[in-house]
Amino acid sequence: MKEMFKNVSDIVRKNLCTGCGTCYSLCPTESIKIVIDQKKGIYIPQINSECNNCGVCLKVCPGHKFDFEEYNMDIFGKLPDHPLIGNFLTCYLGYTNDQQIRYNSSSGGLVTQILISALEEGLIDGALVTRMKKDDPFVPEPFIAKSPEEIIEAATSKYCPVPANVILKKILATKDEKFAIVGLPCHIHGIRKAERVNKELKEKIALRIGIFCSSVPNFAATKFLLYKYNLEKENVKSISYRGKGWPGALDIQLKEGKLDVPMFEYYNSGFGQYFTPIRCKVCIDQACEMSDLSIADAWIPEIMEKDAKGTSFIVIRNQIAGKFLKHLTSKKIITLEKTDVNCVLKSQDYLFSKKRYINVLKHFKRNVPQYHVKSLDANLKSYITLLFFVVGKCLSKPYLWRLLTYYVSLINILLGGYITAFFRKVKLIK
Repeated sequence: MKEMFKNVSDIVRKNLCTGCGTCYSLCPTESIKIVIDQKKGIYIPQINSECNNCGVCLKVCPGHKFDFEEYNMDIFGKLPDHPLIGNFLTCYLGYTNDQQIRYNSSSGGLVTQILISALEEGLIDGALVTRMKKDDPFVPEPFIAKSPEEIIEAATSKYCPVPANVILKKILATKDEKFAIVGLPCHIHGIRKAERVNKELKEKIALRIGIFCSSVPNFAATKFLLYKYNLEKENVKSISYRGKGWPGALDIQLKEGKLDVPMFEYYNSGFGQYFTPIRCKVCIDQACEMSDLSIADAWIPEIMEKDAKGTSFIVIRNQIAGKFLKHLTSKKIITLEKTDVNCVLKSQDYLFSKKRYINVLKHFKRNVPQYHVKSLDANLKSYITLLFFVVGKCLSKPYLWRLLTYYVSLINILLGGYITAFFRKVKLIK
């Protein structure tokens, strides 16, 4: 793919923008603002007339290009140890020993605990995290947390687009402070590229915590949930997608009453499958390979059937992250148990699909990012699952939501009730 881009508006036009917000923070003429594309339900950059096409936004944009081979050599000094997980030192299973944090987190509470401990021990002065806005519970709010209370406010997953890297602008404006960053793979890619353009940013970031990510639902997904459960947007006071034990539940607080829906029920209603931006389908990095450590849910039956509080997989990628987690273990702040990389793969079986979809999209001449890394060859399953996705994606338009609910039911029947059978097997439903 020849690059004929003037600025990130060309990336948006080719449906390659991840909505990460990096371009906003690094633009030297402040010509970019991040807005919600109401039609697509995602964040995109909007360019104003002050833009002089200097090219900085393209240099930091992870949407159209991210050279995995080059960045692996630069960050880790070698090519990846594992084709699906990337470079790593050790894998663990673990959780925080603070039971309240563990119960109210997505899984294990390790991200929250690591940030609180890093803050209390003076390793960082703040953390880039995300909460939902208090005055608009459907819109995420990236911010710099500077207290344990603020870090706890940002606990649990946000199943909607998040332009986390818009906060890099605030980080660059600080003096003599260090920060931790919590982000999805696209956020971490943007940060790694931005660190090359602005060396000062690299000095300010002490820890990059990556969250495993298969995809992020667009804003229409949450509207679909309101439709499915017959709720009016105006009556919603707050929304939390995870928490209250593991694997957690959707918690919608209403002006009168509330709604609690188990995660497996709402996420597999079409919410987590058919409201995915197409850009997510061509991302090959589920394991957040460019982070200092990556964290994921432990989706394996032998853990799920006996764990109602939450346990995480942790992939340690450098000595600094590994040393700090061992320190927290020695102080009995967290519990870690060494595990095998194959156990992580078993838990995150979508990793194989993430490495294949890009070749399916290439086959159909769609715009795809330049990654400079070997991806897995597309197989028959790749084409079939992508076909299911395309049909579901077409039905994700509001006027077709009733048909989407029927379609999801049909797919579950065709899969032999696999999803339901799985959760029944691990005793999450009767």
